[in-house]
Amino acid sequence: MKLQIGDKKLINAWAFYDWANSVYSLVISTAVFPLFYSAITDGKVVTFLGMEWDYPDTLYSYALSFSFLVVAFMSPILSAIADYTGNKLKFMKFFCWLGGLSVISMFFFKDLHTAWIGIICTILASIGFWSSIVFYNSYLPEVAYPEQQDAASAKGFIHGYIGSIILLIFCLAMILAPNTFGFDLSISEAILTNGTEAEIATALEDAKNAASLKAMRISFVMVGLWWIGFAQITFKKLPNNVHNRKPEKDYIWKGFKELKKVWIELKNYPTLRNFLIAFFLLSVGVQTIILLATIFGSSELGLGTTNLIVTVLLIQFVAILGAYVFSNISKKFGNFKAIKITIFIWILVCFSAFMLEKELPNVEIYFYALGGLLGLVLGAIQSLTRSTYSKLLPKTHDNATYFSFYDVTEKIAIVLGTFVFGFLIYLTDSMQWSVLSLALFFVASLIVLSRLKRTEHVY
Repeated sequence: MKLQIGDKKLINAWAFYDWANSVYSLVISTAVFPLFYSAITDGKVVTFLGMEWDYPDTLYSYALSFSFLVVAFMSPILSAIADYTGNKLKFMKFFCWLGGLSVISMFFFKDLHTAWIGIICTILASIGFWSSIVFYNSYLPEVAYPEQQDAASAKGFIHGYIGSIILLIFCLAMILAPNTFGFDLSISEAILTNGTEAEIATALEDAKNAASLKAMRISFVMVGLWWIGFAQITFKKLPNNVHNRKPEKDYIWKGFKELKKVWIELKNYPTLRNFLIAFFLLSVGVQTIILLATIFGSSELGLGTTNLIVTVLLIQFVAILGAYVFSNISKKFGNFKAIKITIFIWILVCFSAFMLEKELPNVEIYFYALGGLLGLVLGAIQSLTRSTYSKLLPKTHDNATYFSFYDVTEKIAIVLGTFVFGFLIYLTDSMQWSVLSLALFFVASLIVLSRLKRTEHVY
């Protein structure tokens, strides 16, 4: 039976895609893969596309920039085609499979010689994830009424945090106690027989590190299977071709015309247009921090795997509370005011991170505190910006095309953020100035947002 807009079952099915795909955001983008990449490439020269990279973190940052640049160019075209032909669900499925299979293929990145596999899979998985999100976000006006959208958007993020935390805890257990899960920790008989106590201890530590790296590679496979598997629940419930459109000849070119039409229409909605500007500026900071926070903790502060994954878990737990709290704040004080509060806290996060140094006593405690502060606004700002944009949209059948502008705005912001971050690492050989530069974008966003006028649904 076809579910109607506003139906709780339909909203729950839509939100469940966050449960499926958020494991990529957490385990791959934020936690385990950056740690694995750093462990393999730290202090080494990586060869990729015939070029030698003395700063592997810069290569990783540029790879992310490239993937988002591809998505930024693809999103409006794909969204226009999907919106015009009514095949939105098929596109969403395709990119889900592309992302999931690319994550699984990261298993074959095991040493410096196969780093190119990790970089290519990083790019393809990022393209798959973010392209599927274009279509996922565009479904929000088709599954929930405006008064339901704040709660539905928050429910999606909360589902995502809970699901990703469950899998990350399991992966963390494998990584920290690999022998418990059957990973080999044996060392050579020669060292056991003739080695000194120190040599045996070193060999055991090396064996444990090697087993932990194998556990990380297994976690990549688990993430891909989780993503693809649970997404099927969403795919069974989501409607396709809601407006009963039939594809015509040259619909691809008509898709370009639809993009031009929407671009012109945006000029007639100053609040919507200026909100996109504010969203672009804050996304430069938010998404770059999400993607590169673990690299910052590992390379800049010298924190260990346990410290970093515990911080990531802390962020996720606090983010669940933050999404709920700021959803209520938006109901009482309005979306714009709630977003302003989160931006102010993001600025505080950037300045605090700039002050952290490796030599600081108990630096891991400060990093945990910073993670808790970041978690408070992480889910909140993502949930609020998505639902606010949805409320600001004019009444139209071209939801996917309008949401493509939203997603393209975010992706171009990430291209700029990750490029600036990587380039400043290259110039200064430090991430602290990279983090500080992101605060400027938050300040600019706050200024633009302060000039927006109230609307019927957003105040």
